[in-house]
Amino acid sequence: MAEFLSFCVGAEEFCLDVMSVREIRGWTAPTPLPHAPAHLSGVVNLRGTILPIIDLAARLGLPATRADGRHVVIVVEQGAQTAGLVVDVVSGILALARDRLEPPPAVSGGIASGCLSALSLLDGRMLRIIDLATILPGGRAAA
Repeated sequence: MAEFLSFCVGAEEFCLDVMSVREIRGWTAPTPLPHAPAHLSGVVNLRGTILPIIDLAARLGLPATRADGRHVVIVVEQGAQTAGLVVDVVSGILALARDRLEPPPAVSGGIASGCLSALSLLDGRMLRIIDLATILPGGRAAA
């Protein structure tokens, strides 16, 4: 079994491996960076560390988030990279059997074009597992 943090971006449900989640924080408006990609909202000071804040909706090709106090930031870490992902709501922790995870279909464009590592069905819900390596700055599919 593997554990995943479940959250929503707009009306869409996604998951992250809990081992990549450092913390969940309330929304703090970031400092914008000139010439940054549209999905990079800016940076915040996280206990003396500069943390890039990624609008996960925009990064996934969904309409950009107009973040406010209702939104949360999931601070994730993969290797030496740390970033905050803006999401609408965190739903909880899910345990999924690894044999229930299926590779996403190979389609061009849309959410499935390289940003997902797996899909799974749970109680009739389609769960999409985020591939952090493609989401974080400098990742394989970073735009």
